[in-house]
Amino acid sequence: TARSFHDETLPAPAAKTAHFCSMCGPHFCSMRISHDIRRNAESEAVDDDITIGMRQKADEFTAQGSRIYIPVQANQ
Repeated sequence: TARSFHDETLPAPAAKTAHFCSMCGPHFCSMRISHDIRRNAESEAVDDDITIGMRQKADEFTAQGSRIYIPVQANQ
């Protein structure tokens, strides 16, 4: 099903082997980015700075209550 949707939205013959969908394109495809992150995390060549930065961001997210949307307080 996914392949048929992909081929329907990208009908050109060259697009049949594309590793992205027509919604976001090659630079912003969340599926491709997720795949790249997983692949990099599994490899032994993961940069320590990246690992530390991701851990810091995860800690920051948790400290803010693990909420995607943070309420904004109006100036009084």
